[in-house]
Amino acid sequence: MTSSKLREKCGVVGISSISMEGVVEHLYKALYSLQHRGQEAAGVAMLEGRDVRVYKGLGLVVSVLTSDVLSSFKGRMGIGHVRYSTTPGVTIEEAQPFVVKNPKFSFALAFNGTITNFLELREELAKKGVVFTTRTDTEVLAKLLAKSLVECGADYVEALRLTASEIDGACSLVLVNDEGELYAYRDPLGFKPLCVGRVNDLVVIASETCALDVLAGLDDCEYGPVDPGELVRVCEGSVERVKVASSPRRARCMFEYVYFARPDSVFDGISVYKAREGLGRELAKRFPAEADVVVPVPDSGRTAALGYSLESGMPFAEGLMKNRYVGRTFIMPGQALRDEMVALKLNVVRDVVEGRRVVLVDDSIVRGTTMKRIVRLLRRGGAREVHVRVSCPPIISACYMGIDFPTRRELIARIMKLDELTKYVEADSLQYNDIDGLAAGIGLPKNELCLACLTGEYPLTKSYEFELLEKELRKE
Repeated sequence: MTSSKLREKCGVVGISSISMEGVVEHLYKALYSLQHRGQEAAGVAMLEGRDVRVYKGLGLVVSVLTSDVLSSFKGRMGIGHVRYSTTPGVTIEEAQPFVVKNPKFSFALAFNGTITNFLELREELAKKGVVFTTRTDTEVLAKLLAKSLVECGADYVEALRLTASEIDGACSLVLVNDEGELYAYRDPLGFKPLCVGRVNDLVVIASETCALDVLAGLDDCEYGPVDPGELVRVCEGSVERVKVASSPRRARCMFEYVYFARPDSVFDGISVYKAREGLGRELAKRFPAEADVVVPVPDSGRTAALGYSLESGMPFAEGLMKNRYVGRTFIMPGQALRDEMVALKLNVVRDVVEGRRVVLVDDSIVRGTTMKRIVRLLRRGGAREVHVRVSCPPIISACYMGIDFPTRRELIARIMKLDELTKYVEADSLQYNDIDGLAAGIGLPKNELCLACLTGEYPLTKSYEFELLEKELRKE
């Protein structure tokens, strides 16, 4: 793995219509709006009569779901997925949605998260004769549900309740079956976002509210979260909500607010944009800098930098310009080529930074290599001083609930003290937000957030052999 930035997880969509046959086009639009959550693969599964048809491929939504593909689908109900994998496979077989066909039932599911105990579940299922064709937790989840359906007489509500009781970790799921039902489920800690709403004739379930906004256009749109531990069943336009799992606490992924979700989304009633602005304000309160201008790292640091500017009274300016036609630099082979691609991707606005003391704001530091290159760019552009401010506290532990982290050995905040890191990135000063500032900026109590990557304390129901899990999840 070569990324110096945390990578997106996945995005899911489910749509049901009472009368409209062209649902697949709405799935396409919704997935397009969630493209930031995964660029490795995309796919859809549609119910056509009693047949659940699936199409998926590697690449962006626009290249996988072409007009020819879309025109081949009919039907009033379906699900879709964009993938950035947190398990090793990057093949069509590992892409979602995942289909299970049985003589008594068939369904397709897609989910966002990581089933933390999937290795144990896979071993248990294999002992019972279940054959696996991939290394993904998606297949484990699908085949565990299939087993539950057999045990529950194809009652999806009871089968999903049973499945929910057996899995640990993060799971925001959508499912379409051959009975003409659309389901959504969110784990009881509420790690990942999931919302449900109505857009005209459509009932829409999606990872982020921005997908519903895109579908609504200028029309009215009503939506709200799928609550933690809740199962939503959609059939013939009706929406039923059933509590199938519970937890004494919540553990919303704080990185959705910091980085992953689109700024125009709302996660459990909190505007992601306002949360990021709040993070910047808290950062300015706690760690001010004697400087002349606040400059964001585009695009991830922009809203926090604006908050820092508003709180400090220091002017905000775009001192770095991003070439949006350059591919993602972390996939480039070799450090020299990645350095060259960063130079192609970012350029300094000399008139903004020359001769000035710059506060450079970003959302996070993972390996530190990208930050070092950006600081050097600013200095070559004439910046007199560079003071780095980071809206997320130091990342010291890996994630086992759905974020593709480097290993713990590669997290720079774990291996370097603050003064060592400041020297490494060649900044005049460097400060991270603290956990209190993070919670205050988002507007949630600390015990309602998952802070595992910041503290090493995992909000899971039991302990795991994390070294084994990390080895399985790591992508070479």
